[in-house]
Amino acid sequence: MRTVVFLCLATVLAHAALVFLHVAPSNAVSQRYARQINAWVYPLFEQNWRLFAPDPDSVNRQISARTARTAADGSIQVSKWFDLTAVDNAAVEHTPFPSHTAQNELRRAWTSYLELHGGSDESRSERAVMMQKYLRNIAVARMSDRFGGRSAFIQLRVVTVPIAAPGTDGARTAQGTPKNPETRLLPWWKVTPDGN
Repeated sequence: MRTVVFLCLATVLAHAALVFLHVAPSNAVSQRYARQINAWVYPLFEQNWRLFAPDPDSVNRQISARTARTAADGSIQVSKWFDLTAVDNAAVEHTPFPSHTAQNELRRAWTSYLELHGGSDESRSERAVMMQKYLRNIAVARMSDRFGGRSAFIQLRVVTVPIAAPGTDGARTAQGTPKNPETRLLPWWKVTPDGN
């Protein structure tokens, strides 16, 4: 019993120390052990201050997905675009207590993907590969929930429209909104049965 208590206490203390080093200002210890700290913290214990000082989006994003598979005759069948963001918005719109997943899962996955990949879709770190898989798996799960069946490939399209700044009277003006929204087409990703 003492051994179990000691192990639990040691784990709690190590966890608290690693999370503290992650959120604390950069110092010699956190710089020296950054790899070990990040390996412990990501992806399960990520810490940020968005809960206390939220960073609201300054753009509206519409994330859509389509799938492709090879038919029995060898032809490629590509589905129509399906608006994943509209499903999230509908789940939140008339629900007094919407789930955190319905509100943020897809949006945060895309934001993290964008932070790690920038304008390129090439993953340059293990975390970038993980976020790519995470975004792909969310899209695959949502497409499978809606349409069932198995697809060999999935592709995402993200349409970004900046939110207009409020005018002096508080009303939003159309002057700040560009006529042509930015559209980003991600490459086709292979869908695997195990989600990796």
